[in-house]
Amino acid sequence: MPEGCKTNLPTRIESDAGVTILGAGYARREDIDDALRIAPRLVAADGGASRALEFGFAVDAVIGDMDSIAHEALDQIPEASRHPVDEQDSTDFEKCLMRIRAPLIVAVGVTAPRLDHGLAALNAIAKHRRKRVIILSGSDICFLAPPRLTLRLAVGERLSLFPLHDTTGSGRGLKWPIDGIRFSPTGRIGTSNVAAAEVVELSFDKPGMLVLVGRKRIDEVAGALRRAPCWRESSADMRF
Repeated sequence: MPEGCKTNLPTRIESDAGVTILGAGYARREDIDDALRIAPRLVAADGGASRALEFGFAVDAVIGDMDSIAHEALDQIPEASRHPVDEQDSTDFEKCLMRIRAPLIVAVGVTAPRLDHGLAALNAIAKHRRKRVIILSGSDICFLAPPRLTLRLAVGERLSLFPLHDTTGSGRGLKWPIDGIRFSPTGRIGTSNVAAAEVVELSFDKPGMLVLVGRKRIDEVAGALRRAPCWRESSADMRF
């Protein structure tokens, strides 16, 4: 991965191609297939291993506190591929994020059906802002905006912005301009904006803005994130 995006977090799984994280939440086979197409190594977040085996997928590793994986599923995972983490200060999804080094991570089954799991997943990708993570959920994909991003979309296509932190930005190619707006999770948000041009350019002054588009754009978003710069490791503006 680009030198500027490396972190000092512990690494147990490393991939130059990309990693799919499968959680224990709702996921369809086609969701996993779409994720593996662009992030071919499969890591299960604890109980996600049971779901992988149900669909006939082999996992490269299982990471988590191992409290939700079925015993019969765990028995099918080689001991060398099991990475138990005992601490309870992070979710299994975040435990995975902290131990994967890859240019791109796609997460499936980390949101629905539980709203609290979905909120925790969004919190995790915001905290680990130097990781390029796409969350695939239902008809949408969601990711943390890098400092600058260029996307190719169809005119009239939805692009939603939701801030997890106070931030400002600028944009080109949007129907409703965002320049100069002070976004806040308890104030102004930017959901249901629309592309007014085939190329949309976004930039933000600090990390914390989520971008949501239709899942059909997963290849476009994956390429755009790989090309985008990363946030600095020590951003004094980020206080989650």
